[in-house]
Amino acid sequence: MAVLQSPITFLASIPTVTRYFTLATVIVSLVHAWLQWNSDRTKLFPYLVLVPGSSLFYPWTFVTSALVEETIWELVITIITIPPTLRYLERLWGSLETFKFIVATVCVSNIIAFGFNWIEFVATSNADLFLYGMNYHGQMSLQIGVLVAFTQLIPEHQVQFLGFLKMRVKSLPMIYLTLSTVMTILGFQSPWIIIQFGWFVSWIYLRFYKKNSNDTVGGGQTYGDRSETFSLVSWFPPFTHVVLGPGGNFVYKWASKFHLIPSHGGDVESGFNTTPGSARAEAERRRAMALQALDQRLAHTNSSPQSAAPVSAHTPRPPPAVASPRPEKAAATNEDHLSKASADSVDGDSGRPDVDR
Repeated sequence: MAVLQSPITFLASIPTVTRYFTLATVIVSLVHAWLQWNSDRTKLFPYLVLVPGSSLFYPWTFVTSALVEETIWELVITIITIPPTLRYLERLWGSLETFKFIVATVCVSNIIAFGFNWIEFVATSNADLFLYGMNYHGQMSLQIGVLVAFTQLIPEHQVQFLGFLKMRVKSLPMIYLTLSTVMTILGFQSPWIIIQFGWFVSWIYLRFYKKNSNDTVGGGQTYGDRSETFSLVSWFPPFTHVVLGPGGNFVYKWASKFHLIPSHGGDVESGFNTTPGSARAEAERRRAMALQALDQRLAHTNSSPQSAAPVSAHTPRPPPAVASPRPEKAAATNEDHLSKASADSVDGDSGRPDVDR
């Protein structure tokens, strides 16, 4: 009985979106494998995967193509990588925001790939290759998307591969992106180029459109993450910032002018961090800084010459320090105290409180 309860308990612990998305991926991939087994292996099944020449007649494939993994190795890699990462994000963001992130990353990446193939067809007139010879499927765009999300959340966290290779999380997206570029140049445009589109789409969504449901700053809802550490130029080497910086600012200016991106709302100084508790942490940081500045100002005032002036009635006077008598001093004679008091009066140090009295 315990053996039967263990899988049920494990499945119940998986968040809703992660559970059903993984289940749908397994089922649709198995259906696709069964169709391939009972038909010509070269058939693309345009009603399941994204074929640029046929997708206008099957618009749902812009989303459902992500549920199809054509080989057992693709399915194994997806099961190993996607459910654990989505589980982490769903517990942090919630089910709705995780679902929106999946749909936006997959759907928009497929739309860009669809348009890119049609541009290639117009330029080359090769419909057999660019319209009907390629298909986009699987979750490569989502894989790069969750890496971008982890770069935003835990960029300095180290992961270990094969027991000896260590690297920071923020390095993983560019490694995957470099692999995609190499494979595309070698002629494997489908499906490797979808990784490049997925990286850009997921960054745009997390940068500008994701609703930060955990915190509100200044009474308003915030969107995205406008911090400098998550800017577009931060993904590239410093020598490219001269070109990318002005270009990105130009595009952002016009996108804001035409209201293509939501207003961030709230306080500009908040940094637009999406980590839970960021607004409260920011408020505590500002409060600590204000108290520190006040303490420094009071210390400077007390050390200035005007500090000898009479203290206002509204300013609380600290109580005088009282020294605890030591046993050896208690045994001293009254003549010692009288001689010490006389010496203090001769020195003229009347402003200092006599703690021995």
